[in-house]
Amino acid sequence: MALNYIWVAFFIIAFLVALAKLIFLGDTEIFKLIVEGLFDSSKVAVMDIALPLAGVMAFFLGLLNIGEKAGAINFLARIIGPFFHKLFPEVPQNHPANGQMIMNFSANMLGLDNAATPFGLKAMQSLQELNPEKETASNAQIMFLVLHTSGLTIIPLSIMAQRAILGAKDPSDIFIPCLIATYVATVVSMIAVAVKQRINLINGTVLGWLGGITSLIGLALWYLSTKSKEEIEVISKVTGNLVLMLIVVSFLLGAMRKKVDIFDAFIEGAKGGFETSVRIIPYLVGMLVAIGAFRNSGAMDYVIDGLKYLFSFTGLNTEFTDALPVALMRPLSGSGSRALMIDAMKQFGPDSFVGRLACMFQGAADTTFYIVALYFGSVGIRNSRYAIPFGLFADLMGVIAGIALGYFFFH
Repeated sequence: MALNYIWVAFFIIAFLVALAKLIFLGDTEIFKLIVEGLFDSSKVAVMDIALPLAGVMAFFLGLLNIGEKAGAINFLARIIGPFFHKLFPEVPQNHPANGQMIMNFSANMLGLDNAATPFGLKAMQSLQELNPEKETASNAQIMFLVLHTSGLTIIPLSIMAQRAILGAKDPSDIFIPCLIATYVATVVSMIAVAVKQRINLINGTVLGWLGGITSLIGLALWYLSTKSKEEIEVISKVTGNLVLMLIVVSFLLGAMRKKVDIFDAFIEGAKGGFETSVRIIPYLVGMLVAIGAFRNSGAMDYVIDGLKYLFSFTGLNTEFTDALPVALMRPLSGSGSRALMIDAMKQFGPDSFVGRLACMFQGAADTTFYIVALYFGSVGIRNSRYAIPFGLFADLMGVIAGIALGYFFFH
């Protein structure tokens, strides 16, 4: 029901704001702007997201089917099983969903967005098989989605590249605080969902895994902090793509060893790629059109101005409010928040406090509403329960951590 109210609210607020602009400000173009945005958003949802996703989905779902028949997914599930069984008690330890989820998280951490989405959609489908109420999100699906919306990425390569284009002296200077912010968002949101689901995280397995992951990230940060921006870009590109190709080759070699009919297995899995892409079109269109109407009406600008006004009464340094448009847009639209990030760097400078903070907001969270529409839409879930509030909580934790780290590192 939460998604229903949010979706309707986007349109009603957009209409009321536009009507007020027409009556009180004489803005005769506002409704034209909103309606044009409806058509543009609908086109983007289908032509720029769903259809291009079909090819990527077909390849990686075909590859995953090979991996499942080769035993690679079950192998990953056995390794990760003890840890994931604590976070996802509804999922059996050796269930393929465990391996699929860890592949999704790994691809996200390496910045391999194109690979992460098919892995994540396949994991959501596997979790749906265990879901007793097919139209209502299960606890495991909510935990998976909230962890995904925290947007954990080791190196925000695309953000650093944009900083370089705009002339930043050291484009990579935001990657350490950015990673810390998104890691904080991930861990805090995981704890919050665990408390909601009454999952006990105070045990050797969870603490050991979290300690190990934290240590690995710390070592990676220390190593990368000794490298130049150019070297970091090279390491990121080589590592990410090497790991992806390693997965492809290992699945194929494993299938050959098991004497799997590899190409038939690929075709069998790939058939689901187009079907999944078509199935998510209504969900994407609905959500992106609503967000576009809200943004084009100017409602987002009023929300930002209102927050700036409220923060002015706190007596705190409110310089961070100039970067808030990125933070507020991020859960709604990745492309929209990216455009606002670039605009902030152009207006204030890429090496300014606001310019850097805008980059950190972009890298510290993910597009919650898009992810809900994409992942839950792919399996026909209509009742998202508390997934959206907790996904937004993950975004909020990333923003708060980003502000604190921004003042610590750059102010």
